[in-house]
Amino acid sequence: MRCPFCGHLESQVKDSRPSEDGAAIRRRRLCPECGGRFTTFERVQLRELTILKRSGRRTPFERDKLARSIAVAIRKRPIDPERVERMISSIVRQLESMGETELPSSAVGELVMQQLKALDDVAYVRYASVYRDFRETQDFAKFLGEEGLAEAAEEEP
Repeated sequence: MRCPFCGHLESQVKDSRPSEDGAAIRRRRLCPECGGRFTTFERVQLRELTILKRSGRRTPFERDKLARSIAVAIRKRPIDPERVERMISSIVRQLESMGETELPSSAVGELVMQQLKALDDVAYVRYASVYRDFRETQDFAKFLGEEGLAEAAEEEP
């Protein structure tokens, strides 16, 4: 594994342990060149996924990009990071098990919205506002009404 600090091509594994409920291996590494320490994660990948964007462009699926978009939605929410990691792993497994190597971006977006709705209403609405491209406050009001979230918000003291 290449050192992220100095670019040296070799590193030593100092510690390995299961992570994410056994879905990944966490490895602590040491660069013999610069002495830098870093962590890597090794996951099973069933197949290479390609995402078909709305514009027609094709891009390779990136788990990290999925994680970043979810992190934006859950920012400053009281959500356990382990639950988020399990949710991301679940989404990736569902995408891989669809049997297709090329998936529309809408399939990813809908899976994320399903999972976020079960996790946290605020994160769900945040993600939906970007995913559905809300432009005005009426877009929020309409969405909240359709989802039945507007009544729940009015009932809270």
